[in-house]
Amino acid sequence: MPRSRFSSPATHWPRRLWAFAGLLVLLVLYIVAHLLHWDDRLRWSLQEWHETPAEQAQAVWLPGYRVDIDAKRLPGLEDDEASDLAYDPDSKTLYSVMGKHPFLVQLGLDGEVLRKIALNGWTNPEGVAVLEGGHIAITDERSQLLTIVTAPAGVTALNIADFPQFPLGDAEQKNKGTEAVAWDPRHHRVLFGQERPIKLASWNGDGSTLLAQPQPIQGRPFGLRNLSAMTVDPRTGHVLLLSADSHLLVELDDNAQPLSYIALLAHFHGLGATIPQAEGVALDEQGTLYMVSEPNLFYRFKKVPK
Repeated sequence: MPRSRFSSPATHWPRRLWAFAGLLVLLVLYIVAHLLHWDDRLRWSLQEWHETPAEQAQAVWLPGYRVDIDAKRLPGLEDDEASDLAYDPDSKTLYSVMGKHPFLVQLGLDGEVLRKIALNGWTNPEGVAVLEGGHIAITDERSQLLTIVTAPAGVTALNIADFPQFPLGDAEQKNKGTEAVAWDPRHHRVLFGQERPIKLASWNGDGSTLLAQPQPIQGRPFGLRNLSAMTVDPRTGHVLLLSADSHLLVELDDNAQPLSYIALLAHFHGLGATIPQAEGVALDEQGTLYMVSEPNLFYRFKKVPK
C-alpha cells in the first residue's frame, strides 16, 4: 500500500530532531570556538604561513619557542601571587611583583629567588618594568598609580612616599585597571594597558621619570579576552601582549598587527600542562622568554634552532 502524503507529522519527528540536534551541536561548537579564540588562532596561523623565512628572522617569531623550564615553583612564595615580570639588562636578573602581599622580588634567570623587597604603601601592585639607570616602574591597580623606584643592592624595603608617583586615570571597572606596563627603549616611553576592556597608552620618559602627559594608543589588540602583561623585545622593538584568560601570548608588528603567537596550553611548545594564570612576561637581549603564573610558577622558553 503506497504511503499517504497525508501521513502523520509524528513520523517526521526523528528527522527533525536530528536536524535540530545537529544545529545545536554547531551552535555549541561556534560558541566554544569563539570563547577559546579558535577563530582568531586560525586567522593568525594563516597569516603566519604567509611570512617568509626572512620576515620570520626579523621578528621574535613565537612559534619557534619551546619550554625550557616548565612550571618551576618559586621557593618561599607559595602564599603569594606573582603579578608581572621584567628583565633587567644591567644585572642580568628578573623582577616580579607580588600582589597579595605587596613586595618586589628579584629572580635569577633560572627562577631562583635572590631577594625580597617589601613594598610599603602599595595596595595592589600588578605591573613592573625596568627602565634605565636602575629605575623600576611599579603600577598599582587599586590606586591607579605608577611609581618609579630604585632598589640598590642591600635594600629590603621601599616606602611609596619616598618616590615620584604618576596617576594613570580611572579604571572603567573595579579591579580591572592598569595591569600591564613595559619600557620601550627605542621610543623612550612607558607603555601601559588596562586589563579589561583592553586599552593601551604610552607615556614619554627619559628612563628615570615621565614627561608631559600619557597618550592613548588607538585600536584594540585582536582576540584577547583580557590583558595580563606586556613586554617589548629589545632586538626588534615588537610588543608582546599576554592574556591569562585567553591562554595566549601575541607578538605585534610595527603596525600593532598580530604577527605570531603562542598558545599557553598543555602539549603546546613542550608544556606539560596549561599555564594556569599567566601574569607576567619578559624577554632578554638573547631572545630568551620568561613567564610567571599565579601563584608562584616560573617558566622559561628558548628558541629552537632550525
